[in-house]
Amino acid sequence: MNLIAWIVLGLIAGAIAKAIYPGTQGGGLLATLVLGVVGAFIGGTLFTLLTTGTFALAAPGFSIGGIVVAILGAIVAIFLWGLITRRAA
Repeated sequence: MNLIAWIVLGLIAGAIAKAIYPGTQGGGLLATLVLGVVGAFIGGTLFTLLTTGTFALAAPGFSIGGIVVAILGAIVAIFLWGLITRRAA
């Protein structure tokens, strides 16, 4: 996937995940983009692990299924980030 597609997928997945996840999450456009891209990698890797049984760093393609996997991964990323920042505070 090219860079522009990654940016679009990251923005879509990050924005939807922030809207779904309860509570408030800080950060602006850049934080949402990073959250979505990290979520895409987390979701793609977990999807690959669950479907094939092998651990491989993967990212979903730019499709409806790929966006759903990226959103679920972004929700996991928000949860993990909340755990990390709560312990540090």
